[in-house]
Amino acid sequence: MRILFVGGGTGGHFYPLIAVAEVLVSQPQRPELYYMGPEPFDASLLEQHQIRFIYCPAGKLRLYFSIQNFFDVFRNFFGIFVAIFKLYIIYPDVIFSKGGYTSVPVLIAAKFLRIPVVIHESDAVPGRANQLAKNFARYIAISYPDAAQFFAAGRTALIGIPIRAAILARPADPFAQIGIPSDLPLLYVTGGSLGAERINNLVLRCLDDLLPHYRIFHQVGPGRRDDIILTAKSLITDPELQSRYFVVERVDAPAVSALLSAASLVITRAGSTTLFEIALHGKPSIIIPIPEDISRDQRSNAYAFARTGAASVLEERNLTESLLTSEINSIMSNPTHWHEMSQAALAFAPADAALKVADILLQIGEEHKS
Repeated sequence: MRILFVGGGTGGHFYPLIAVAEVLVSQPQRPELYYMGPEPFDASLLEQHQIRFIYCPAGKLRLYFSIQNFFDVFRNFFGIFVAIFKLYIIYPDVIFSKGGYTSVPVLIAAKFLRIPVVIHESDAVPGRANQLAKNFARYIAISYPDAAQFFAAGRTALIGIPIRAAILARPADPFAQIGIPSDLPLLYVTGGSLGAERINNLVLRCLDDLLPHYRIFHQVGPGRRDDIILTAKSLITDPELQSRYFVVERVDAPAVSALLSAASLVITRAGSTTLFEIALHGKPSIIIPIPEDISRDQRSNAYAFARTGAASVLEERNLTESLLTSEINSIMSNPTHWHEMSQAALAFAPADAALKVADILLQIGEEHKS
């Protein structure tokens, strides 16, 4: 059996594919796995899971004016022909798409070649790639109940988001794993794999108010660590508190698991995969979504998650140091409210999404082979 993955551009699209691959490689059928797109995103993970990368160009349709939109129309047009040719040679039994611009040429080619497609929608409001594929997809997996209204009921199931095993794992001593003392509550601040400059700057201005009461682990994004540390040293008025502030550029899966186990509160953007990782560890969170005119999905995700009681949402345009500090202290100073948020988070996210997707892929793959 051959199964082809598509979807990328961000970790939120790519890492759930890896989570499904982790399940598939352990199955008796042991299908051949492929990943198609303009780039491998994380070549080491593809190699680790024996997933063969197949190049196919794709163009991104931006919501704002850019001369690249003109060229990307031709990239997509060319990508469709490349995808038809390469899919015809491989001829997978089923395609699993996570959406994103990289999936568009492959999905169109799959329809032309009549290859079964399974799509997964991570967001509360579907992206354009999944909207394109929803009428011919054999199976549609969604993460939020809010997304059900956009898809055919008979082919749609609410399953959550596939999460990698390393993140689901619970380390015996998470504080020791990340090298942080456990004497104070830990705040974990993350802006996603690329970081978030607005959140980074805001947290820096809050350090004097927060560090007397908490330790802070701050994931700032690639290339930003040295500048953040230098700025923090100039802003923290008590030098003895500087040791309570930890800064990294990236966090790998085992470290994410340890951080989510150790943290008392998470401050984050509203990428769906991140929200589900937080929920599966039962941690209260403060969500600062990317503004809607930049990313149309994050605000919908944030409020869909917050309606469960697991998180509070602070809009970036209205956000100040005092508002963020006040919200952190409000949650952390009320154990009853903290516990209610934790329980709501745990109830939100099923842990078996990767297994469910793998099962349906194998089932459809077997049908297609026969």
